[in-house]
Amino acid sequence: MRLTMFALVAALACQSAAQAQAGLPVVTEAPLRAHLSFLADDLFEGRGTGQRGGLLAVRYLETQAAAIGLKPLADGTYRQSVKIEGTKLQPGSALNFDIAGKTVTPKVGEEILIGTMSGKQEVAIDAPLVFVGYGAEAPEEKWDDYKGVDVKGKVLVMMVNDPQPTLDEPNRFAGKAYTYYGRWLYKFEEAVRRGAAGVLLIHTTPSASYPWSVPANGFGHERFHLKGKGNPVEGWLQEETARSLFAAAGFDLDQLRAAAERRDFKPVDLKTRVHGQIRSTVRQIEEFNVAGIVPGTDAKLKEQAVIYSAHWDHMGMDEATAGKTDNGQHDHIYNGAIDNASGTAALLVMAAEAVKHPAKRTQVFLWPAAEEQGLLGAAAYVQNPAWPLDKTTADLNLDSMNFVGKTSDIGVAGAERSSLYEASGAVAKKMGLTLAPAIPDLSGAFFRADHFVFAKAGIPAFNVGSAVFSGDGHFTFVKDLEASRAKLVAFKKDYHQVTDEYRPQWDLSGMVQQAQFTLNLGYYVANAPAMQTWKAGEAFGKVKRGK
Repeated sequence: MRLTMFALVAALACQSAAQAQAGLPVVTEAPLRAHLSFLADDLFEGRGTGQRGGLLAVRYLETQAAAIGLKPLADGTYRQSVKIEGTKLQPGSALNFDIAGKTVTPKVGEEILIGTMSGKQEVAIDAPLVFVGYGAEAPEEKWDDYKGVDVKGKVLVMMVNDPQPTLDEPNRFAGKAYTYYGRWLYKFEEAVRRGAAGVLLIHTTPSASYPWSVPANGFGHERFHLKGKGNPVEGWLQEETARSLFAAAGFDLDQLRAAAERRDFKPVDLKTRVHGQIRSTVRQIEEFNVAGIVPGTDAKLKEQAVIYSAHWDHMGMDEATAGKTDNGQHDHIYNGAIDNASGTAALLVMAAEAVKHPAKRTQVFLWPAAEEQGLLGAAAYVQNPAWPLDKTTADLNLDSMNFVGKTSDIGVAGAERSSLYEASGAVAKKMGLTLAPAIPDLSGAFFRADHFVFAKAGIPAFNVGSAVFSGDGHFTFVKDLEASRAKLVAFKKDYHQVTDEYRPQWDLSGMVQQAQFTLNLGYYVANAPAMQTWKAGEAFGKVKRGK
């Protein structure tokens, strides 16, 4: 039976009253909405990495952290430096494919996306083109797409996603779900490790889980990475562009893709030479994570900490890739209201409550920079943590929160990998919630947010309750179930677009609920007798914390 609006408000009020009566922190909507609407305002210019709006966001967060009463870091500030290199493609850049005596030049932006992470303003490329299937080396799956072939100095063409399950092996590479081997980030990293001249990913919407417009927007903006070695050339190919190039060289793309689904696949020399120039502007940038601390109260357990994280950045503003708002007006600001002013705002409200109610363990509130650029701020934190990683029990991340309404369940995808799942179940039960049913991670959501960096460092972590990331709408909304699910599905067209803007009519009761659950879970973890652990056999459990 659907609750009336009066019953819904009453239920929320009773829950908040019970929290307060028990001496626990209570998340309320008014400050959350205020922070959200402000951070998503045009004033912050989309909170872009290396842009004025990003500096404004950092300044706002550190002043709020001080006002809230969070303790600063060891140097007396709330800032943690993140050294980043920014690269933006310039006119005159192109890749040419010499095939059977002919030269083919795909149109940049429409047929091919290109860039460099070499740190060089001018990159000249002249290298053979090699198809390497999924570009994965996964010992635990007895899988190696390289088979010992030296690909140094070659341009690699790869498929996105993982090898698909078969009747004989329905669970290989997690079945229909994504693994890290399927992510573009892994594929670019693997190309760097092997000394490749470059890597091009073949885009399809089903395999990438997003349309061409998403990587096109990314490559259309300035791109960033932590200072260090990067690919001379990297980018994406439209599927039909790849098909035409392969055909011109005498290969059938579908046949090669089918061959790449087998363990005996070997790299294929496409009898094609890639040459061209990539011209870029390159600049060195100092961005900042923002962090504040609530010291623990227990004489021994206060040496350990739980981290709450939510990235503050979005895609900034850019006239070159401008779009239109809902009313058809020209817009060049990527406000990032849901992604991720929502999580940024929620963490501020949660921190304000945590200061009033310290837990046994220390609580660290972390707003990483440059998540949209490849989880860079979180990676910088793990390299130079404000709290020792071997004494960090968990990271609870918030990214793209529920703007649709209250639910009767909560999403904990990824928690099943660790003891955080049992902790989540206990917290959900106390709040009168159930855990949302597990579904295959078809979009690789577990590998797409800041918590994954902590998981790679051996720390139990997951992204809490993101109804947006699991946009299939499997959550059970308290009211207007089908209409609420439709709103979530509709958000996909706003993802990483100028239309991700704050709307005053949003029902934030679900966002409040999600923030309250995360804070309650944090307290459960912070007051638990022992630190959180990975499940037996879980790959991340084989990584010693901080190593």
